[in-house]
Amino acid sequence: MTSGKKDIDRPLGHDKRPDKPKRRGVFTTGRIVTALAAIAVLGTSTAVALRDRPFRSPSPVAVTSPVEETVARSSGSDTATATPASGAPDASITRLQPEEPSENGVIIIRDPSAMGQHPRLAHLPDRALIEESETGPLPVRDAGGRRPFDVYARSWSGTRGARIAIIIGGLGLSQTTTQYAIETLRPEITLAFAPAGNSLSRWMQQARKEGHEVILQVPMEPFGYPTQNPGRNTLTLDASPSQNMSRMRWALSRLTNYTGVMNYMGGRFTADDEAMGDVMAELGQRGLMYIDDGTSARSVAQDLALQEGVPFAASDALIDPTGKNRRPERSEILKKLDELERIARARGYAIGTGSAFDETIDAVASWSNEVTGRGIELVPVSAVAADPQPR
Repeated sequence: MTSGKKDIDRPLGHDKRPDKPKRRGVFTTGRIVTALAAIAVLGTSTAVALRDRPFRSPSPVAVTSPVEETVARSSGSDTATATPASGAPDASITRLQPEEPSENGVIIIRDPSAMGQHPRLAHLPDRALIEESETGPLPVRDAGGRRPFDVYARSWSGTRGARIAIIIGGLGLSQTTTQYAIETLRPEITLAFAPAGNSLSRWMQQARKEGHEVILQVPMEPFGYPTQNPGRNTLTLDASPSQNMSRMRWALSRLTNYTGVMNYMGGRFTADDEAMGDVMAELGQRGLMYIDDGTSARSVAQDLALQEGVPFAASDALIDPTGKNRRPERSEILKKLDELERIARARGYAIGTGSAFDETIDAVASWSNEVTGRGIELVPVSAVAADPQPR
């Protein structure tokens, strides 16, 4: 009875003894993971501590100017040894496809990133490559030897397949045509500006923003001058060397961010050794390329350019021949472009020049969208120039 009464009097919910806590195992999953992590950290720290010292504190490496570094190559070897001018220890450079050594057995190593401009900055002049003059900014090599030809050149794949460079000249004279050419032509097409054009700085910046390489046309005396007149400040054989240099520097100062110059007309002038020698000496000092438009078989430009260290290229075909009072026809332009393709497949490269006619722009734009599908790469003219000072 007593027991029953106690059960009745006991408050509800207190009729059971509290459960005893279950005894957990010492090595639970959480503790095992924690222990393994601690062991891993300890092992890594020990490994780092026991590694060779260079892993923690690498030996200092001498940094030299890209222009100062040369490579002494032993004959028949694919390995070149870089010798910094500072006398730092040699570094071994292995080339899978080694370049041919120059005549003196020395190859110049240059850092490509130290040469060209970043595409987003291509429209901005490199101040180190500018010499101020009374007529405007003149292109010049910088203190380290970099040339406008190096810095303002458009990049390309570097492969050795068939390549074609197209130059469209006469830009800057017509505002409408210039804008149409820049917006319509593929960026691989090189654009040539006339120094007598208007708003050249603005057009250059737009062309460079669109990815085009830019060159400058320089008026030179043709046969039949002055009946045939290239325009203001034409270089002539009757002018003194100082007069011609003054005229040339006026043209050079009209634009920036260009890789070189191309003659405009000039059949008579480009056949004269002395006159062209002065031009090439000036271009060589300033680090510019020379492009021969290919219209005169009597031109002495190539030999003189290479003597003065001037990168040189010559056009293989005028792609838009015109007659008296007749504009080029599309069918003729396409035939010339087909001819360039045959030359490129046979020789490895070809160069064509044309003028800023609407017909030429349209034909080149259409053709350029198809030619790459036939295994030919479109490149800027600097990519096919013979350079006595390889980059």
